[in-house]
Amino acid sequence: MVISSPPDTPAGTRQSLAAFIESRYAVNFITIIILINAVTLGLETNPGVMADYGTFLNLLDRAILVIFTIELLIRLYAYRLSFFRSGWNLFDLFIVVMAWLPTTGPFSILRALRILRVLRLLSVVPQMRRVVTAIGHSIPGMISVISVLGLLFYVSAVLTTKLFGQHHDPLIQEWFGSIGASAYTLFQIMTLESWSMGIVRPVMHHFPWAWIFFVPFIIITSFAVLNLFIGIIVDAMQMTQQDSRKDADPDAGLHNEIAELRQAIATLQNSLDNGKR
Repeated sequence: MVISSPPDTPAGTRQSLAAFIESRYAVNFITIIILINAVTLGLETNPGVMADYGTFLNLLDRAILVIFTIELLIRLYAYRLSFFRSGWNLFDLFIVVMAWLPTTGPFSILRALRILRVLRLLSVVPQMRRVVTAIGHSIPGMISVISVLGLLFYVSAVLTTKLFGQHHDPLIQEWFGSIGASAYTLFQIMTLESWSMGIVRPVMHHFPWAWIFFVPFIIITSFAVLNLFIGIIVDAMQMTQQDSRKDADPDAGLHNEIAELRQAIATLQNSLDNGKR
């Protein structure tokens, strides 16, 4: 998932509104409001606090929702149709619309979803926005790694079910009695959660050679394949930072190309001069 950058700045009066809503003061104000809303939503989970301050917290919650709505309306007016070109704006629109839906009757579950408003920090804070954008850029590469990992898990699950699942021990039957049980057990082993004393050593009590399978499996999954996720995300973060620098200085890339071209011309000129001599 790639979330696009904010839309282009409009002209005229709408340009002033766009500059205001994107200013540091407005962003800091919205950030503070989001943090306050996160605290109030957490306090609402405490029955004692709600008994004493429930009315105040509900009023504060509505006031914060009104502020979010006004901010969104300003963005809609300032950017018009270009508002919908930004994935972050659509994300904010979804959260605010969800907050205005009724929270009684069959829609009472939506009351719990109000905590999603805290996720607006992802769109307001630039550092968080870059992290999410990098994760979005890394998804195609991560899908390839997940496919390789899934294939490895399927082969390993079938293998362990055939090798260990036929034993009469109830624990081994629970761990490796079927492909699904084997896959879940292998996932636990991959996370290194109680893999040795909890699973592998009891299996080795009946199958002393079982370590020949489990040790390479842990090395491949825990220390090799999973580290590919980190590498992909780090590479995506670097690409996102480069894109941010280009957006901040759109002429930087052109200046670098001109400098490289001048260097190439100078090198060619030196070669021609040496040839004449």
